[in-house]
Order: sequence, then C-alpha cells, then structure tokens
Amino acid sequence: MLAFWPAVRLAPGPHSPVPARHAFAMSTRFSAASGDTADTAAVSALLRSLGQIVLQSHAGTGACLFAALALTDWRLAFAALLGAAAANVCALVAGHAETAIHDGLAGYNGALAALAAFTFVGDAGTAAALALIAGGASAWIAGPLNRRLARARLGLYSAPCLIATWIWLPLHPGNAPIASAIAAAPLSSHGTPLAAAAHAAAGVLSGLAQTTFASGAAAGLCVLAGIAWSSRRAAAYALGGAALASALELACGASPDAFGAGFAGFNGALAALAVCALGTRAAICATMLAAALHLAAVRCGLPALTAPFVLASWSVHAAARRLRAQSASSTPSEESIVR
Repeated sequence: MLAFWPAVRLAPGPHSPVPARHAFAMSTRFSAASGDTADTAAVSALLRSLGQIVLQSHAGTGACLFAALALTDWRLAFAALLGAAAANVCALVAGHAETAIHDGLAGYNGALAALAAFTFVGDAGTAAALALIAGGASAWIAGPLNRRLARARLGLYSAPCLIATWIWLPLHPGNAPIASAIAAAPLSSHGTPLAAAAHAAAGVLSGLAQTTFASGAAAGLCVLAGIAWSSRRAAAYALGGAALASALELACGASPDAFGAGFAGFNGALAALAVCALGTRAAICATMLAAALHLAAVRCGLPALTAPFVLASWSVHAAARRLRAQSASSTPSEESIVR
C-alpha cells in the first residue's frame, strides 16, 4: 500500500518535508532503535541490580554475579533476575527516582529476597511466588526506610530484604537457618601445607560466593572478578574481609565445614566493602564486628543472613562520624590561636 502514497514535492529548501514513504521508513527505524535502547536499559538495570548486591553499580559486576549463580544452580540465576525485575517494577509504581532504578539501587534487595526464597524453599512454584511477593515488597519497604536512614546518614544496604524475608521465614515449615550450619567443632588437618593452603583459599572464595547465595570456589572467583571489574580496590577489601572474618570465626570454634561452605566469611566481606571508603582500620573494625555478631547469632540459632554486616556497617559509620565531630569540636579555631 505504501507504493501508492504520493511523494511530497516542494521547492528545495532547508526545511523541505521528507517524502511520506521515507518519513515512514525513518519513523520505523527510530521506533526500532528506541525499542532496542529501552531493552538495553532494562537489561542494564537488572545487571546493575545484581552488582549492587556487592555494593557495585556496574553492569559487568552483575554479569559476573549472574555467572556465579548459574555455576551454582540455574534456579538461583533465574531467581535473582525475577526478584530484581519485580522490585524495579514496584519501585517504578511507587515513584522511586529513575536514577535509582537505572543504577540498580531499587532492584538489588528484590534480587536478594528472591534468592533467599529459592534457597530456603524446595518447591519451585512456592519459591517463585515468594520471590515475586518478597521482591516486590522489598521495594515498598525500601522507600520509607531509606528516608528514615537518610536522616541518620546511614545506608540502606540489605535491610529491606531482611525485613521481607524474616516476615515469611518463620512461617514456612522445614527451614533450617544458615546459621545453624555453623557448629563448634575442632579444626581438622589437611595433610600437606599445600593442601591446607588450597583449602583455605577455597574457603575464602566460598565466602565471597555466599554474598550472593552462591557456593563454591569457582563461583567465588566469578564474584571476585566482578568486583574487580568495577574496582580493584574494592575487590581487595572484599577478599581481605572474607579472609579475616573466616579466620576469626574459625578461631572462635566455627566448624571447618562451615568455613569451607563460605558461611564464616560473607558478612565480613560485605562489611569491608561497605566501609572501605573510611580506610583500612575502619574496614578491619567492621569486619571483626560483623564476625562477632554472626557468631552470636549462630550461638542463638538465629537466621541472621546479612544482618551482621548491616549492623556492623551502621555502627562503624556512626562511630566514624561521631569521632570526626569530636575532632572538629576539640580543634581550636584559628582566631583563638592568634589570641
């Protein structure tokens, strides 16, 4: 039908209209390009949401975390995307800033909530339903909670995911808290020093993998590579935090199996990432506090998840702010020095 559309013929000029068939072709190409751009933006937002799990607003980090989840279980990779998408949609409906959605700040708690659902619930249908509900709920929780925390100048971190997960977790029968997997046990020998070093490295990398509910040294390497893709400094802090927290928990009686699974290190890795901007001493303090809180939760049999990292990060940031305020108030002004 387009062949019968007359071409518009006017005197040539800088503002002469484009022939109708050409205009239609141009609008079709523009619509296709706009669709591709929208699809790319949506995929980028999902990947950034995964990257924000380890506090990195980088699509490459999200891609590496997706690979880590896929190495562990394809269901977990699907769950992360499902939860992030649900959270992004709810954040859009709730009126969150578009920049927050684009940067992954609106979606990462949804991804974590969905990962928790698929980790604790065996039935795939029930897990998917919980993932959608908890992922969307985390976005609604994040809005008012973020405003309250902003007044105290504290980060949101994974608090919405924790609230959304703790609501349903006690109601689902047969859940074994992650914390219960860490029981006191004597350290076992691993033969040669090389074998002991390999076991230690695998345990630390597994701690990095557990930051995103993945497991295994290979998944941990993917997570480490993803963080390094965004910031090599952040990757060094994450690795050091996982190693320090694992060593502390092993020294305090955590079982070698728990260390090998990464349960002893993931809160320390996240805490070090959260406060690394304050310096090495702050990162060490946050890591040690996160390990202590995690051990306390283990002893009480509580499903702490990432709560130790959140509480430790808040505490160190608040303490650092108070110390800066005291230092500023105790420093004499220039005028008083002259007098």
